Amino acid sequence: MWLAFGIFWIAVAFVVLQFDQASITTVGVLIGFMFLFAGFQQLFIAVFADGWARWVLMIFGVLLLIAAVLSFVEPKNTFAGVADILGFIFLLIGVFWTIEALAERAMNSLWWISLIAGIATVILGFWTAGQFFIDKSYLLLVFAGIWALFHGVTDLIRAFQIRAFAKALEQAAP
Repeated sequence: MWLAFGIFWIAVAFVVLQFDQASITTVGVLIGFMFLFAGFQQLFIAVFADGWARWVLMIFGVLLLIAAVLSFVEPKNTFAGVADILGFIFLLIGVFWTIEALAERAMNSLWWISLIAGIATVILGFWTAGQFFIDKSYLLLVFAGIWALFHGVTDLIRAFQIRAFAKALEQAAP
């Protein structure tokens, strides 16, 4: 499943980064689909989590699904709203990825890749929030594509780590 998620997010990044003069409605709908799939992914992962992690993933999943519905109802307002709060969104995502990477450190030898993606996203968030010199709509497209690319790469890495872990368990079994 992680492999499928990773491929999906990289495809989304490719599509989003291809737009240079996309219509506002199209971008609003694309953002809605990004929220929709991210919400379902968080809820799917929550099924396998325990304790507080399950609740955090479920809350993020529900919030992302609500954002998706709102995006589909008003795609033009979604575009304008996301452009206005882009820095805050990236800050939240970056903090979540950073915490997730640190929480996985003991069981994930490549935890530092998620940490780098999280820190880079936090930096993008601060940079975007203070950005007044270039058009925010273009910045939204570029950073949404970068976010989807980060998401896809980390999901692909997880897929191969899970596969390697399963093989190691098979070899260790008597």
